[in-house]
Amino acid sequence: MLTNEQIVGRALDRIGAGYVFGEKVPDIDAAIRRRLAAGEYDDLAGPVLCETVTTHFQDVCPDKHLRLLWTDEPQPLEPEDDDEERAAFLAQLRAENQGIRRVEHVDDNIGLVELRHIATADEGAAAIGAAMRLVAGTCALVLDLRACRGGAPEGAAMWCSYFFRDDQVHLNDIYERSTGVTRQFWTLAHLPAPRYLDRPVYVLTSANTFSGGEDVAYTLQSHGRAVLVGETTRGGAHPTARHAITEHVFVTVPVARTVNSVTGTNWEGVGVVPDVAVPADEALDTALKAVRTRPAQAGSRGS
Repeated sequence: MLTNEQIVGRALDRIGAGYVFGEKVPDIDAAIRRRLAAGEYDDLAGPVLCETVTTHFQDVCPDKHLRLLWTDEPQPLEPEDDDEERAAFLAQLRAENQGIRRVEHVDDNIGLVELRHIATADEGAAAIGAAMRLVAGTCALVLDLRACRGGAPEGAAMWCSYFFRDDQVHLNDIYERSTGVTRQFWTLAHLPAPRYLDRPVYVLTSANTFSGGEDVAYTLQSHGRAVLVGETTRGGAHPTARHAITEHVFVTVPVARTVNSVTGTNWEGVGVVPDVAVPADEALDTALKAVRTRPAQAGSRGS
């Protein structure tokens, strides 16, 4: 059984090896090791230890993905298998309709799509296209991301692509520390359903909207393609790796960072700030009211 010093030390080793902001690693390491030496973690255990260390990580570096976490379910300690992790993620998406919780028409020909996860662009394409076909003839769309807590960057780019005319919009980039490679994300040239053009789009957010959900919200807002209604989101912009330290403790380490093509930055630590700030449970009614009171506009119904 590992001591607290060993648990925290191994977490720091993982952070040192992979954290995307390598220049911040010495400060994180020094601050936590000072607390270790002072005995601050000696009497802590389980979730309390993890919560305390996470708070101290984020005191030095306010990165919402940099965490020491406890799980009641034992975790495998053998080396992580990226293929197995991806397979588990894909299985979850299949079981949850590729993250699409609800698609409907509400009164006054307004479309509503609710997402819980952002699917991958390959396996999720058919379901995403089916959802967008169902709302293709509406006069306005509400995209509900209030309970959307993450997903795939490629899927976020696919969702966003439906709201732009062609493949000429540079959405964002993701820089990965381990390879030094920056990958660009652009709107897609071919989609399995009509694009949703020349009509208003409202995106609903909450304090629980996170990661991939924030990606879609931030990207559409920064490009002026949607009005955000609701609460400021949690603020996690960095693709993250998860490493088991013990059977019940794992550390999450951001290994890459997103850079928006318009703002030159992202939403890490600050969240995505809505254009219309209201409590999350009032966001849908507020957005529907805004749609219904807009002046009538002529426009395309897709392409």
